[in-house]
Amino acid sequence: MIERPVYLSQLIKHKDKDIIKVITGVRRCGKSVLLFDIYAAYLIENGVEESNIIKINLENLENIRLRNSLALYENIKERIVNDNKYYIMIDEIQYVNGFEDLVNSLKNMGADVYITGSNSKLLSGDISTKLRGRSIEIKVYPLSFIEFYSFKGGDKQAAYNEYQMYGGFPYAVTETDHDLKAEYLKMLEETVAAKDIIDRYGIRNPDMFDAVYSFLCSNIGSVVSAKKISDTLRSNGYHTITADTVGNYLEYLCEAFLFYKVYRYDIKGKEYLKTLNKYYVSDIGLRNCKLQFRQLEVTHTLENIIYQELIRRGYMVDIGKNKEKEIDFIARNSKNTFYIQVAYSIADPEKKEQEMSSFYKIDDGYKKIVITMDNDPFSTLKNGYKKLYALDFLLNEHALDEC
Repeated sequence: MIERPVYLSQLIKHKDKDIIKVITGVRRCGKSVLLFDIYAAYLIENGVEESNIIKINLENLENIRLRNSLALYENIKERIVNDNKYYIMIDEIQYVNGFEDLVNSLKNMGADVYITGSNSKLLSGDISTKLRGRSIEIKVYPLSFIEFYSFKGGDKQAAYNEYQMYGGFPYAVTETDHDLKAEYLKMLEETVAAKDIIDRYGIRNPDMFDAVYSFLCSNIGSVVSAKKISDTLRSNGYHTITADTVGNYLEYLCEAFLFYKVYRYDIKGKEYLKTLNKYYVSDIGLRNCKLQFRQLEVTHTLENIIYQELIRRGYMVDIGKNKEKEIDFIARNSKNTFYIQVAYSIADPEKKEQEMSSFYKIDDGYKKIVITMDNDPFSTLKNGYKKLYALDFLLNEHALDEC
């Protein structure tokens, strides 16, 4: 089993607090194992009786009847047989209509309640209101490169090569046979990614949805819009597709945590732009599988992996517009702001100048960093800009601050 120490520490921090713990993330990213195995083992090691830990996985066929909130409540209530603290863990809570009243009732009984979900609407404004402001979200992602490398070990470049090909879904990482890795990702892509969304939202034209999904996979890190996608697909034979339909599909893909929408921010005008956003996939292996491992672009792949790592570390990430130039990422947290360019290599002088020119005429004092796969001792560029080796960034949580 791959340990997830960052997420475990978050659960421990909120243990026994009077809030509902909501663990969100794309399916199969490790939420169930984190809660049912890793965290439950921690509780038992620290004195909690196993009988006082109630685990319910609503994906299991044997629990289909418990997808009714009253049936689920009665089942849990029957299992509470003493006055000790109970730890209630419910996996994939979105199967239960009206689950908000259920979890509020369990919390009011004195239980410590944990729920997981694979849809971002789990914490929409309406649901947050129904939970009466008593919830905390813990976002879980597929394995970071730090987690991946801690499990794999060995040569760092070889590990990265595997990571950029097959991604970070825990089961795919633990599988040693490359063909079986690809088969698993294909199953995940077909059932979890596509079919789950098609069924959930009642999509009547699966082929059209699949075309939008494939388009996003082919264009990670590219500026797109619903209209641009619909125009492209119409020219490829999808004559009835509209920008509104594409917009809905994009929303569904993001709600399922398969993609993340990144907004463009005008640095000079200090405002968000309403059109032409970017989309990054939640796991590069899933994207590669969708494209049958044929469109392996090392620069866009690196850019996607860097984006994933930034949001995993809690940064708010935007695309920067600097007049006619674009900055790949503006990464902000409560302490710092960083301007980041991502390039596979800047060994060529023209490429180096192209990347650095995106920073020109920005004089607000924030650090400006080019992240690259160039592994050399030269870390300082002109104008005080910094160059950071990508694997050093991925393996060091504090790399940006130390630049």
